[in-house]
Amino acid sequence: MYAIVEIAGQQFKVAKDQKVYVHRLQTEEGQKVTFDNVLLLENGKDITIGAPAIDGAAVEAKVVKHLKGDKVIVFKKKRRKGYKVKNGHRQYLTEIVIENILASGAKKAAPKKEAAPKKAEAKKAAPKKAAKADDLKKVEGIGPKIAETLAAAGISTFAELAKTDAAKISEIIADVRGNHVTDTWPAQAKLAAEGKWDELKKWQDELDGGKA
Repeated sequence: MYAIVEIAGQQFKVAKDQKVYVHRLQTEEGQKVTFDNVLLLENGKDITIGAPAIDGAAVEAKVVKHLKGDKVIVFKKKRRKGYKVKNGHRQYLTEIVIENILASGAKKAAPKKEAAPKKAEAKKAAPKKAAKADDLKKVEGIGPKIAETLAAAGISTFAELAKTDAAKISEIIADVRGNHVTDTWPAQAKLAAEGKWDELKKWQDELDGGKA
């Protein structure tokens, strides 16, 4: 029996006891995790295809460890300018082992109910002014989907992005498709927060998707 399941923005063909390397998950090592976006199930001669996912199906796995992938060499050259840059990148990954494939009966976590505020407290609480969000897409390497994901995680301004570690950013955007290098994003955001646009533009001319 095998299944095709979506994990952290990628599709995998998995079977019981199989080890899989996926984009970094926020689940701690040793804990179990369930993926319910199952697109296809094969059980002998029976094949079930979801539309797009199979209702009630799930893949249960255990997080073995967090690690970094093999180094990828990034080389950039500008013709007739004598400009050459060689850099390396290692993707943040998580190793999981598939423990079970459920064709039906998967339990989904019930949404938590928020307690209604008391009337007296509601009157006293003054509305807080939300900080004006910045256009994070001005940082080289950040697109609309990543900007939306960062905002959902509470990072919506250049100042907030500048204070966030590159590894933490990689964990936040792990579900976004693509190979994203976040190493320069905090430094770019710091220049933007300080209004140093000319300096930022000059630097970005030398970057490739956020990679130096």
